[in-house]
Formats: sequence, structure tokens, C-alpha cells
Amino acid sequence: MTTREFDTIVIGTGPGGEGAAMKLAKAGRQVAVVEAHNAVGGGCTHWGTIPSKALRHSIQTLADYRRNPLFQHTRNQIEVDFPDLLRAADGVINEQVRTRYRYYQRNRVEVVFGRARFLAPDRIAVERPGGAAQELTARHFVVATGSRPYHPPDVDFSHPRVRDSDSILALAHTPRSLTIYGAGVIGCEYASIMSYLDIKVNLVNTRDRLLSNLDDEITDALSYHLRQSGVVIRNDETADRVETTDDGVVLHCVSGKKFKTEVLLWANGRTGNTRDMGLEAIDLTPNRRGQLEVNASYQTALPHIYAVGDVVGPPALASASYDQGRFVGAHIVNGECDWSLIEEFPTGIYTVPEISSIGRSERELTAAQVPYEVAEADFKSLARAQITGHTVGMLKILFHRETLAILGIHCFGEQAAEIVHIGQAIMSQQGAANSIRYFTETTFNYPTMAEAYRVAALNGINRLF
Repeated sequence: MTTREFDTIVIGTGPGGEGAAMKLAKAGRQVAVVEAHNAVGGGCTHWGTIPSKALRHSIQTLADYRRNPLFQHTRNQIEVDFPDLLRAADGVINEQVRTRYRYYQRNRVEVVFGRARFLAPDRIAVERPGGAAQELTARHFVVATGSRPYHPPDVDFSHPRVRDSDSILALAHTPRSLTIYGAGVIGCEYASIMSYLDIKVNLVNTRDRLLSNLDDEITDALSYHLRQSGVVIRNDETADRVETTDDGVVLHCVSGKKFKTEVLLWANGRTGNTRDMGLEAIDLTPNRRGQLEVNASYQTALPHIYAVGDVVGPPALASASYDQGRFVGAHIVNGECDWSLIEEFPTGIYTVPEISSIGRSERELTAAQVPYEVAEADFKSLARAQITGHTVGMLKILFHRETLAILGIHCFGEQAAEIVHIGQAIMSQQGAANSIRYFTETTFNYPTMAEAYRVAALNGINRLF
């Protein structure tokens, strides 16, 4: 077996792996990426972010059509099944794969398909389907293998009625009813998506409220709109066992509650993809969640082996993973990095409507005894929202009463994940440049959703007097 040498080998071609590979290639390093799947892009492209968000867009388009008075006379003639909506995502996935493969070709990054396994701290074997293998060596490695849905050992995921967030995308029909266990980001997103298909949805939450890390007012609004669309939410529940039958699946909870539906979606936790990587051969031990522990520079216990993205745990966002990869690439090239990753990054939750936030919540500011004020704008008062029909939602800006510095931005409504970036740009400015007055002294296009910042800023400043 011939052994090939590289400066750096990146394992995984999701956002984290791509970010590292591109940064290293731009610096003139000889780089190879190893991908276990038969196409580049990682779980983000094939099972996670892209297909689920494309599915959400298709369902939102369907909902807009049904709500538009221009089409009232035809809306009952349109019937769309779940597989039809999934097929709409295929084109996006294929284009994403083509685009990313061009990046690797253009930057002369070699793509090696197969499963990587460490043989020594400086050597891996890449096993191809069919048993063929090759050895690769490198001075540095970046582990960017991502994560997969957590499977409790006592739940039979081979049963066709039991799904996780990956296998739900292979559902070949529209179920009449669905129980979702786990009301984190994935659970809430699928609850809102499925309810728009007139599926009876039970959302079983292990905590006392939905998305408890977010602003209370935003999560209260989400709970309200989920219930309005027919979702039954049950908080503070813990699964006891799962019973499968020929005509359904029953989720038994410790409280004694039972939820029988056609399909169960288990959306409670994720596990790092570190299994069968030969890590024991190089004395790297993942934690109980299958994740690798890293330092502030994303180095493992072996300093020449880095890890980024979901495989190192939170925040487990595609956007943050890409930045982590670029950071690691710079660190490998220079031995240090003269820039640091931002501590405040936006979260985007693609429920219907969307949620996005950055910075601190009212709960956090109150606990820290920070004198803050609230600036709000309801979407229903914005001309652009009235034109598009997306009047549900709000923009909420938290700012310091004395310095007027923006402390947190929370948005609920259509295009929230886009809207938040405007506030992020001002909030990231240093000193007096971070001020809510920026929005009262800036002219916004009219009509736009961005105008919500001006409306909210005026609302907040008026509260000071």
C-alpha cells in the first residue's frame, strides 16, 4: 500500500471542514479532505440544514398560497404530499454539492472519498466501499466529522414508524399524526412545519418551556402560534419507553401520559461522529456524547490534531462551524491566530414564523442588574409586512438606559434570520458607535422590514422620558 503525504488532512466536508480546507489552500498548503459520504457537503447539506430549510420554504410557500385571497377559488384543488415537498429540496442539494466541489477543484484541494481511521498520530487509513484502502500522512489533522441524532439503546429506530431528524426526510407519505419527542430547535422546527400540512402534532418537551435559552416573550409567542396551528405542547415530560404496533407508535412518559400517533420523531439530543475513527489508537477519548474536548484554539489533547463544528459540541451551528474551520486554518498556518472568533453570534431558528436573536435576554440583564430599556416594533404596523401578508411578529431591541448601547436583539416573524443582521452590525461597533440612536438617524428604504429598526428605536427612546 502506497502512502501519500499532505501538510493537512481535513476529515469531513461540512461547513467546518470546508472552512479549514479553504483557509489552508489559500495559504498555499497541500490539503486533502476525506469524506465518508458519496458527495461533499456533510450532514449540513444532505440531512440537516439545507433539506430541512428547503422543506420549510416549500411549506411556507404553500401556506402563503392558501392564505392569499387571489387564490381562494383554487386553494382546495391543491393537495401536496410530504414526499412532493421533499423533492423540491433535491435541486438545492445538488446545486450545493456542485458549488462546493468546484471550490475544492479551484483551490486544488484533493477530495478523497472513504471512511477515515487513525493508524497513528500522523497517519490515517481511508477505507473505500468494497474494502479498498489507502494510507495518508500529514503534519496536521482537522476533525470535522459533525454529529448524528442520538439513539437511546432501548428505542427501535429500525421500525418504520420511529424516525430521527435524518430519517424523517425519507418518509414516503404524509402521516395523519406525529409525536415529536424533544422540543429543542429541531423539534420546534418540525412541529411548525408539519402542522402546516394539517398533521396532528404532539410536541413533547423535556423542559418547563420551549427553547428556554431564548427571550421569554419570543418563546411565549412561539408557543402561542404553535398551539394556534393545532400543535399540542406538553412540557416537563420524560420518556419512559416506546411501544410500536402495526397501526402506530406509543410514547409512554414517566408521568403516565401516553401519546399514540402514526409516526414518532425522536429529536432529543445529538452525538458526535467519532465512532470507529481509531481514536483509541492515538489516545484520544471522546466524552460521553461522542464529542472531542478542545482548547480555545480548537486543539485536542494532541496539539497537531484539531476539531471543529458539531463534533466539539455547542453551538453546533453551520455558520459558527465554518468560522471555527477558518480560525483553525489560520492557526495551523501561523502557529497562532491574530483574530478571535466573536463571542456574540446570531441564532436562527427556522420555525414558522422564524426566530433569530443575538446578545442578552431580559432575564440575563435583570439578573446582572443592568439598567436596560426595551424597544419594540410590531410587524403588523409595517407597510411591507401588510403587503406580503406576514404581519405576525415583532422586533425587540434591548439597550442600556444610560449609554444607549444595544445589548440584545430578538426577532420573531418572517425573515427574522435576515433582519437580525442589521442590528448585529451596529451592536458589534465599539464605544459610542454602538447606539440605538443610529436607527433614528438613518434613512431606511420604504416599505421594508428593515424599517422595524427605526420604529423600534423611536419606541424605545420615547420610553426614557
